[in-house]
Amino acid sequence: MSFVESDERQALRAAVSSLAARYGPAYYREKARSGKYLSELWTEAGELGYLGVNLPEEYGGGGGGIGDLAAVLEELSAAGCPTLMAVVSPAICGTVLSRFGTPEQQRRWLPGIASGRQIFAFAITEPDAGSNAHNITTTARPDGDGWVLSGRKTFISGVDVADAVLVVARTEDAGSGRLRPALFVVPTGTPGFEAQRIPMDLVSPDHQFGLFFDDVRLPSDSLVGEPESGMLQLFAGLNPERIMAAALSSGSARFALDRAVEYAGQREVWGVPIGAHQGLAHPLAQIKVEVELARLMTGKAAFLYDSADAATVRAASVDAGEAANMAKYAAAEANVRAVDQAVQTLGGNGFASEFGLGAAIVTARLGRIAPVSREMVLNFVAQHSLGLPKSY
Repeated sequence: MSFVESDERQALRAAVSSLAARYGPAYYREKARSGKYLSELWTEAGELGYLGVNLPEEYGGGGGGIGDLAAVLEELSAAGCPTLMAVVSPAICGTVLSRFGTPEQQRRWLPGIASGRQIFAFAITEPDAGSNAHNITTTARPDGDGWVLSGRKTFISGVDVADAVLVVARTEDAGSGRLRPALFVVPTGTPGFEAQRIPMDLVSPDHQFGLFFDDVRLPSDSLVGEPESGMLQLFAGLNPERIMAAALSSGSARFALDRAVEYAGQREVWGVPIGAHQGLAHPLAQIKVEVELARLMTGKAAFLYDSADAATVRAASVDAGEAANMAKYAAAEANVRAVDQAVQTLGGNGFASEFGLGAAIVTARLGRIAPVSREMVLNFVAQHSLGLPKSY
């Protein structure tokens, strides 16, 4: 692992940053407030190949790793255009399908995901399961030559723009009778599939939905991989989710810090820029340190994950999982502090639409909760990194 990114990675960052700058925070806010998605930016990013940098070249991707896609999302976020669907569609769903999908599933879905022309949502969270995925009650039972899916999900991002949803359900093991996780591709137009938008105070172009599966009939080829590989597929998808969440938070923290530094260098009180006062300079400097540390851990997590192939992903999941969880935790905390200090630096202007920081207070706070709460991250570190007894 190198602490200096390759020339190719740096060029990718520069290109994405240039693209996102043409849209910027004003574009993002207009879309969020009007209830629309970042369709123009998403489409152009897909056409330029940025959304599929982590996917196989044979399906239109760039042949890179999750570290490349994390760089894309970080630069989008740093330019004021974060999007959760970059976490969900190419990172989680694209990774799972490229590693475990059948050849037909890969041919059908991966080119669209790589180009951005097709978007996947990911459905694991349930109202009564919380952080305990073992309590998932959505089930899929064999029926003739297909499956019947029943259950519900909640807080599922981007279903309004998705062509299909990768659903985590449970199937019965024929030998033991025990339920085990399995993943299914469910096109959003499938009969019996219903999505209801959840009203949120969060101002974001990425909307949240509750999903209902009322005996949804699926063909046999909707099952991803083999029934017994469901847990392995989750390992393959959830670590990229945490890495991408860290990239989004790190980029968003950079955006807030840049706004604060620019303002502190220009705004004068008593004849000098307010950034000359240590009461503002030191907190901003501390945030710079915290953001860079979070970025380093994100890079480490991506390196560990990308170093493992499909055959060794289970063995690598512990090391990559530790780094991915730590990166997500560190970046979320840095983002909350960055936005808070940026608003404090700007004073009343911190809530003015011109500067785009007011709405970021809520979105930054979301990073402490999703895709995994900081308490569950600390549980993971306490148990797996420190060897303490499991507390839940």
